[in-house]
Amino acid sequence: MLKIKKKHTLNLRILRFLIIPTILVLTPFFKNIQDAKAGLEFQWDQDDSYRRLKWFQKENKRRFRNTIYFFFRPSDRKTDLLKINLAIPKTFKSTIKKEKISFCKVKIGGFESRTKCLEDIPADIEINTDESGLRSLDIYPYSPIPSNKASYAIVLKVFNPKKSGLYQFHSFGQPKGKSFSSYLGSWTIVID
Repeated sequence: MLKIKKKHTLNLRILRFLIIPTILVLTPFFKNIQDAKAGLEFQWDQDDSYRRLKWFQKENKRRFRNTIYFFFRPSDRKTDLLKINLAIPKTFKSTIKKEKISFCKVKIGGFESRTKCLEDIPADIEINTDESGLRSLDIYPYSPIPSNKASYAIVLKVFNPKKSGLYQFHSFGQPKGKSFSSYLGSWTIVID
């Protein structure tokens, strides 16, 4: 009887010696798996006419104060632009105020630097609301936006909506010498 009890005690000690460190070592890995961000963006209607534009937001939680940068990189602009139109999705229920919108020349951040406005571009900004509830921003810079190597951004300072989800913003630009706007691209913003 004593021999069997010693054997069980020895087995429990060995088991405890192996299991507890394994649990302690693997716990941080399970946490990182849950916090992983997706590296894939999915679009419902994939076609050749869709152009994905770069964007950056400081906060992606619901109801948090947020600053969203909608970038226009040199590759996104083929000619000088006289006007930019930003179509806001109907489901993005957040108060947008004219004084919280700006247009600037921007330095796009990366691993070692932050995204920041280098110079404000003087422009007239209009917020349009349609009878169906669709909202859009019209930005008229005082001088045309050149198609040079500089990057520009529309900066919105808003509170995130109450509902989490994907919000797709579309942009249209009126090139110099044309009387109509053409599609520039789209941004898909994620609110958790």
